[in-house]
Amino acid sequence: MLNKTGARGLVAHVIDPVAKGLLKIGLTPDAVTFIGTAGVSAAALAFYSRGSFWIGTLVIAVFIFSDMLDGSMARQSGKGGKWGAFLDSTLDRVADGAIFASLLIWFSRTEQWGLVTAVTICLIGGAVVSYAKARAEGLGMECNVGFAERTERIVIVLIPTFLAGLGVPFIQPIALWVLAALTVLTVGQRMVHVRKQALGPTAVDGAGEAA
Repeated sequence: MLNKTGARGLVAHVIDPVAKGLLKIGLTPDAVTFIGTAGVSAAALAFYSRGSFWIGTLVIAVFIFSDMLDGSMARQSGKGGKWGAFLDSTLDRVADGAIFASLLIWFSRTEQWGLVTAVTICLIGGAVVSYAKARAEGLGMECNVGFAERTERIVIVLIPTFLAGLGVPFIQPIALWVLAALTVLTVGQRMVHVRKQALGPTAVDGAGEAA
């Protein structure tokens, strides 16, 4: 949802010059993708897994900007393509998994079993949301629906976690349970959306013609 609002365009005047500078010093879009994923994963495991939420979120946020930088670099260098898109999407799953797994470690250590449940739902559900889209597109259908796409999931988990690190009470548990509910809802939305395409009139007609 958020990625359709043009929010990234509002920061393009900041991202594009940085991307241009990185290209000048010899970095490639793929290298920035790897660096960003490694940075997010390392920061999550180093900070979130021991409850250092505010500093961990700040470090993660810095590396998350690479998700915009590598795209801008690919456009400016003319090196965008299927490999870059595949690599970016694949490593996004790694970074997301590291964030939620690190929170899961902390909540398990502190025996906050309700939040262990919420984060587990977010972790598994997020993977299913991404897989549903990839599988649908692999079958020739589109699946760009849902309340909790990747951008929303990251925003909903990072901002409340940062505020929790500053001592704001209740915000993190509320946010994680809301995200868990939205993630499950998004899985359902995508299944219904793909089912309509797969079993709709066009699919039936196509099957009849093929027969």
